[in-house]
Order: sequence, then structure tokens, then C-alpha cells
Amino acid sequence: MPRPPLPPDIDEFFRRPNPAVVASIRSNGTPHTVATWYFWDGERVLLNLDEGRLRLRFMRHNPHVALTALDAEGWHRHVSIAGRIESIAEDQGLHDIDRLALHYTGQPFRTRDRRRFSAVVTVETWHAWSGAGPWQPDTTSASAPTSPD
Repeated sequence: MPRPPLPPDIDEFFRRPNPAVVASIRSNGTPHTVATWYFWDGERVLLNLDEGRLRLRFMRHNPHVALTALDAEGWHRHVSIAGRIESIAEDQGLHDIDRLALHYTGQPFRTRDRRRFSAVVTVETWHAWSGAGPWQPDTTSASAPTSPD
């Protein structure tokens, strides 16, 4: 699997508020998956978790995670990342969950009476799929890297 950075068209897709699933590792080594909101800033993934969620405990125990963002118009197109939790910190003032809620719903997060934690994921590898095969990055885009003269 390729390492970051993501090509421009895949980066643009990953920045959208796509339906997503995050995988963490249970203490017995088996995977745990759940639907989630995420935010991609071009370098790292932001996740936010309620204090009572099992995945928060799993991520604290084992920092290896994966996240797959699905195209809302068809799940046959997706971007998946694998990486490590860089940090987990309490979301004081609920700023991060509000950022995610605004990204996905256009409104601040409704539940204000629970502690929440933000997890930042460093991407180690990624892959993208479109239709029947790997997503071929657009190399004709004006934002695509060019070779030096």
C-alpha cells in the first residue's frame, strides 16, 4: 500500500464528510469496527469518541487503527487508511466534536453533557478503490505534481 501523501483527487475525496467505518483492535487481538465521523486535514485524521465507547478503551490499549471512507453515491469507491493513534486527549469545550458535527450536519453537536475524547491518527499507508479496481489518481489535474524542468 502507498504511503502518504494522498494524490490531490483522492485527498479531495477524503476531505468530504463521507460515511466511514473505523477499526480498532480488541484486547484479545480481534478487530472491532464501527461507523464514525472523521475529519481529514491533509495530514492526519481526527476522530472523536464518547467516554463510554469501547473503541476508546481499545485505542488506548493498542494504537493501530484503520478507517475506510465510502463514497456516499456508491460504496464501490472508497479510500482506506491504516495508521496509529498519535494522541488521545479530552475534548475540552467539545470543540472537536463540534467541528465534526458541523462538517457532517452543519450544526453543533447536540449532546453536551458527556465527556468526549479526540483521537488524532497518523496515516502510515492508504489505498483507494473505484469500481472493479484500484482508484487511479488523476495525473492530468492542474493540482497534480509536475516534474521539474
